[in-house]
Amino acid sequence: MKAFITGAAGFIGSTLADRLLAAGSEVTGYDNFSSGQRRFVEHNLGKPAYRLVEGDLLDEARLEQAMAGHEMVFHFAANADVRFGLEHPRRDLEQNTIVTHNVLEAMRKGGVRRIAFSSTGSIYGEPAIFPTPETCPFPVQTSLYGASKLAGEALIAAYCAGFGFSAWVFRFVSILGERYTHGHVFDFIRQLREDPSRLHILGDGRQRKSYLYVQDCVNAILHALEKLPAGFNVLNLGTDEYVQVNDSVAVITKSLGVTPQLTYGGGERGWVGDSPFIFLDCAKMRGLGWAPQVDIREGVARTVRYLVANPGLFAQRG
Repeated sequence: MKAFITGAAGFIGSTLADRLLAAGSEVTGYDNFSSGQRRFVEHNLGKPAYRLVEGDLLDEARLEQAMAGHEMVFHFAANADVRFGLEHPRRDLEQNTIVTHNVLEAMRKGGVRRIAFSSTGSIYGEPAIFPTPETCPFPVQTSLYGASKLAGEALIAAYCAGFGFSAWVFRFVSILGERYTHGHVFDFIRQLREDPSRLHILGDGRQRKSYLYVQDCVNAILHALEKLPAGFNVLNLGTDEYVQVNDSVAVITKSLGVTPQLTYGGGERGWVGDSPFIFLDCAKMRGLGWAPQVDIREGVARTVRYLVANPGLFAQRG
């Protein structure tokens, strides 16, 4: 296929690009490098099947020009900074919702009719059903990030109904693995690099979370595109397990060989919008014949090894 990837220099987008190129696809990557890393794409530069366009999704003219001639859009660019969303409330609107509209409009004008979208399990807020299925009634939204992603899903559904698009919407748990540059593992290792004797944990450490290894995530995306028909498709992506934050901390500290004193911020949430329990029902995806190959603890350990081997990421991420 001729694939167009937004957020192509990001964690998941760059991993997907590698897989598509290996399978014989032509790939155009689009990224403004606000959080993406050039090191994640430089090995593909110069390949005949790969083109990198540096541009912002808010630049509609540049986006439309870059997207023309493609068959499939993977829209993975987003602001994923859930924790600090209330400090810059317009950022989620612009970088998650408005840019999704811009992507859809560029598709409509360019005759592209297929899109895969990286949504989030955060759209479920704090549900009453666990594991949480795709059909769960939506509660009140608890984060600007989740609300902006849900709005993006709604726009995609409307374009499917109105303009004959087909969409594969993936509601992820948090993703771990190589090229990971933000989230709890990154934050904890950064703290321990500064002072290996202490580690401060937001909340009470008993928050229950599910995580998915990045290669399992990409496997699921490509598998769903192959198995599911045209139309509007929504799929949860995660594992059939969860861990407490304290469990993840134990894997991180053991991997680093440190025994810090742990302190806690208190309460069952680390910040506003931090759901104390995330556990998605992935039976629909598993029914297609997919299953994750890496469990959560091994995913955390692989992420630690990657970050230890790439310490420059901490300086680049400020």
